[in-house]
Amino acid sequence: MSEDFLCADLNHYGVSPWEIEVIYGLLAERFKIQQNEIAEQDPNFVSVIELSIPLSFNEEFFKWFEYHRWDKIKYIFKEMKRRRGKKNSLKIDINFSGIPKIGFSLDVEEKDGFDNALEKLDFVIELLSFHLNFENVEDVSKVIYKFDTETRKWKMHTLFANNKRFVLVNNVWKITPI
Repeated sequence: MSEDFLCADLNHYGVSPWEIEVIYGLLAERFKIQQNEIAEQDPNFVSVIELSIPLSFNEEFFKWFEYHRWDKIKYIFKEMKRRRGKKNSLKIDINFSGIPKIGFSLDVEEKDGFDNALEKLDFVIELLSFHLNFENVEDVSKVIYKFDTETRKWKMHTLFANNKRFVLVNNVWKITPI
């Protein structure tokens, strides 16, 4: 990957200046950051972080970004969850560019499940080629994963293809309005 600074988006609300400063600093070591404090979009959450990374979600990204830096970001997210307690206190959306775009939406209520989801996020790479092998759906443009607390695994939740949105319900893809 190039050493040129690509632009990553960091949108947030309900996040302390200290927390944003630390996250910004870690990301700024590799990216030019476009930071925006946004209006509350989901009243169910005290704090939301939306991170858009202009690179594909793959092993090469983690090598380039460096695992120790990724571990620091995960630590900050875990600490944010710990400080806010249970319930829907913190939601983190991480979106990667690429074909297809890969997104992760983390909104687990319990701290242990939240921490477990963060630790397992980078392991989705190992199954990505299997997950993205669609037999019945063509032109998939985006896949969103959510963490399943029962199985303690990241699972595909939503995918976009041919200007349609599909949501996985009981292991069956259902078309839903966009």
